[in-house]
Amino acid sequence: MTIRLGDIAPDFTQDSTDGKINFYDYAGDSWVILFSHPKDFTPVCTTELGYMAGLKPEFDKRGVKVLGLSVDGLGDHEKWADDIKQTQGNSLNFPLVADHDKTVAGLYDMIHPNANDTLTVRSVFVIDGNKKVRLILTYPASTGRNFDEILRVVDSLQLTDKHKVATPVNWQDGGKCIIVPALSNDDAKKLFPGGWDEQRPYLRVVDQPGA
Repeated sequence: MTIRLGDIAPDFTQDSTDGKINFYDYAGDSWVILFSHPKDFTPVCTTELGYMAGLKPEFDKRGVKVLGLSVDGLGDHEKWADDIKQTQGNSLNFPLVADHDKTVAGLYDMIHPNANDTLTVRSVFVIDGNKKVRLILTYPASTGRNFDEILRVVDSLQLTDKHKVATPVNWQDGGKCIIVPALSNDDAKKLFPGGWDEQRPYLRVVDQPGA
């Protein structure tokens, strides 16, 4: 199956470094970052897991849970966790799913035969508290993922879910936003009494709500 934005994320039950996990139970009503790795003891993914472990408190602040996945078995996961701690300086502080039978890889379309028909591609899924897939990123094996960017996207998604704004190019938390085109000026005056910079009728720049 193919996962698209707005789809309900498939449920699964699989072993992990924190014991058997049912995804829906683990997620509860929280947001989740699910990110996959082609196999254990790979150099790029070692750096990613270590960095994500250091960044996890920032996701915690935003009510976002983290869940890693690799197709190797639990024994290898535990040995890899030791390597991550020793080389990256951060202990694994979130579950790493042992998708040994590729159940989750199949559900989330993580195996792309044109790239490699046996290994999961390096995917990232941002899933909201309603289990909807809000972001999908797929990276080649040679390029490390930017988890600061994923955190930025979470900030944007959570902000734009709450307020009738969109975030412009290279937006960072606290920066200027754009009033959504569907909102009339009359309605916008009620939500943004401080006014906005109308660069075009469709491009109304406003201070970030709540900043």
